[in-house]
Amino acid sequence: MTDQRDGDGAGGSEESDRTASGVRLAQLLASELVARSDGPLANLELVDVQDAESLDPDEFGERAYGVVASGLAGDDDEQGGTVRLADVYAHDDRARVEFRAGLDAVPGAAQDADLRVRPKAVDPPRVLVFVEDGADVKRVLRVVTAALDGLDGEDT
Repeated sequence: MTDQRDGDGAGGSEESDRTASGVRLAQLLASELVARSDGPLANLELVDVQDAESLDPDEFGERAYGVVASGLAGDDDEQGGTVRLADVYAHDDRARVEFRAGLDAVPGAAQDADLRVRPKAVDPPRVLVFVEDGADVKRVLRVVTAALDGLDGEDT
């Protein structure tokens, strides 16, 4: 039997380490996004959440939820504003994070995190980051943090 190890040295087969369901990946990401009580991710909220049982993902993806950042410093608003940072879509075999804000920071952060990324040519523009297995969930949090940091230079 061949010993298959992932990048952190833990044992296990590639099949058992890989989470293939796009719905499950979207759920894992949601858990990570709302689990933070401090740091840059603490002010994230999920909105327009679809029940996982009702999602019917396909190759084009179905929107699972939106991600909103609150408590942002605004020009005239001492309380801080909110911005829709991204939407998360479930596909058959992956999840997709469609960033709507902090776009200048997303491509570089995604590449640094070894995630597949591409622009989406719509108006307003968006940037897509693909979550293809469970290990990508933790790495995409770095991209979310970079997008939040990138909001400082944008009009929110």
